[in-house]
Amino acid sequence: MKREKFLSGLRETVESAVIAFFIAFVIIIFVVQSFWIPSGSMEPNFHIGDRISAYKLFYGINNVKRGDVIIFKFPLDPRKNFIKRAIGLPGDEIRIEDKKVYINGKLSNEPYVVHRSTGNVGFPRDEYGPIKVPSDSLFMMGDNRDSSDDSRYWGFVPAENIVGEAFLRYWPPWRMKIIKGFSH
Repeated sequence: MKREKFLSGLRETVESAVIAFFIAFVIIIFVVQSFWIPSGSMEPNFHIGDRISAYKLFYGINNVKRGDVIIFKFPLDPRKNFIKRAIGLPGDEIRIEDKKVYINGKLSNEPYVVHRSTGNVGFPRDEYGPIKVPSDSLFMMGDNRDSSDDSRYWGFVPAENIVGEAFLRYWPPWRMKIIKGFSH
């Protein structure tokens, strides 16, 4: 009798663990995934070592809004994930003059941007374009513009490289917050 009760309890525990693992797997693959910030290209809004969660379910190029913080597979090495801000949407014309971004001829309002150096070093960092974003791609830039390896250097991000939209910084706990621009 004790052995049957033990085996029944063990079976329930194993079944619960398998179901929990399956649910976690489905959530990570399709709904939400955690990432960490590896560089200072998004400072001061995101710091090296910050942990963020990204919404993945139904998030693709048709859902992207200008200013969204997006995780994507780096076009030159898809094994690496990058985090940048969507600046140019499909069909947009991007031009950078003296560190200012113009989208379709209009100066872009970017309150999140930081320039740490006062000098203009020219192409491609401070002078760029004009260039048109292809219909299946995005133009991505870091918030720390003087120290960001972004679309100015390696080109557009194809739609298939989009992983998800960042919506929550959860680590460190004292900097926890919903990421502005999250639209879902």
